[in-house]
Amino acid sequence: MKNEILEKKHQIGLGGVAIGTAFNDISDNEARDILSSAWDEGIRYFDTSPWYGLTKSEKRFGEYLRSQKREDFVFSTKVGRLFKEVPKDQLPPTMWKNPFHYDFKHDYTADGIKRSIEDSLERTGLPYFDIIYVHDLSEDQVGDRYPYFLKQAQSGAFKVLSALRDEGVIKAWGMGVNKIEPILDCLDSADPDICLSATQYSILEHEDAVDRLLPAVKKAGVQLVSGAGFNSGYIAGRKRYNYKDQIPKDIAEKYKKLQIIAERHQVNLVDASIQFVLAAEEFVSIIPGAGKPEQAIANAKALEVDIPSEFWNELKNESIIYDKAATPK
Repeated sequence: MKNEILEKKHQIGLGGVAIGTAFNDISDNEARDILSSAWDEGIRYFDTSPWYGLTKSEKRFGEYLRSQKREDFVFSTKVGRLFKEVPKDQLPPTMWKNPFHYDFKHDYTADGIKRSIEDSLERTGLPYFDIIYVHDLSEDQVGDRYPYFLKQAQSGAFKVLSALRDEGVIKAWGMGVNKIEPILDCLDSADPDICLSATQYSILEHEDAVDRLLPAVKKAGVQLVSGAGFNSGYIAGRKRYNYKDQIPKDIAEKYKKLQIIAERHQVNLVDASIQFVLAAEEFVSIIPGAGKPEQAIANAKALEVDIPSEFWNELKNESIIYDKAATPK
């Protein structure tokens, strides 16, 4: 295994999408309460991105975490977009409910990556970052320009991040994407340490990852972090799936079956989702977001909950969980 930056105490972290106002216009005070609750519950891995809230999430994480000893937590952010301040009427259309007034462009060049890190250090006020993820370098974000940006990253981002790691400026780097292919492409052309796999591995949808992603990262000695392990809140009862309002019919039917089995065994699906992801040895952490303090608290306690083996057996028998997928022991 390469740089094992995340330890057992980092198995559950806090992701920054909700704090960036993805689903609701969370105030500064509410954001601080969420971060404070996560910290008080023992969470010590925090992940965000300048993309979340058009730099708002990063700013909020930094404002809270500057009050803590830097060596006491692991922090990751992302590169791949550069931001410039614009008037409010020139804001680009995005998923954020109340972002800062910035426009952006994708940039995976060496100079772009260095500038992105410098900008993020200034925004957060933190002295250094532990992990850098190359963000949204995938077809769902850059469309048919994926081959162009991949080539740009291969000669730019991948090389400069390896150099920064080797120099000790950062401790680890990898991809932070919603698709499997970009991680596989990165493994073929670079030497990442850890990748953030979002929307690819959840209790509802994981077969492709089991067959293609997990064997590849295991062979390469690369760790995985799970993002959107609740399929952006769908498993927790939200009317959205992987950041979209439209729920695939097959997923909706599968979820109904999952709910019935969970109720029969008196299992909370958030607890089950967290335990399912971490049962796969390739995943060293899961970083669910939280829109309220009580969500951060519940997530932090999920591993303490006893879930009967009969629940997992029934999910496999009903083909809700792929027969090759790992389940908690």
